Amino acid sequence: MPRLLGGTSEAKDATEEVQRICDEMKPHAEEKAGRKFDVFTAKSYKTQLVAGRNFFIKVHVGGEEFVHLRVYRMLPYAGEKLELSAMQTHKAHHDPIEYFEL
Repeated sequence: MPRLLGGTSEAKDATEEVQRICDEMKPHAEEKAGRKFDVFTAKSYKTQLVAGRNFFIKVHVGGEEFVHLRVYRMLPYAGEKLELSAMQTHKAHHDPIEYFEL
């Protein structure tokens, strides 16, 4: 089923590209969380087409704990810059990835 402009995609298993985004965002996520993560493995994600692309990514950070990242990637003409827009902590494996602001 086609998705609506501005709506999020269906959840998909994380790809190498999504893991690279997570690798780049890890220091920013650690700063926001106020702690270091020994593990930072992308598990699944959704995307949203805006004036660029939002990635909503479920990341395993060790044990039974996950975080959800909202990463904004500017359009190619803006230099493919990534920005960690928001993060949700204390998530579990079963928590669905949903649109979130802060």
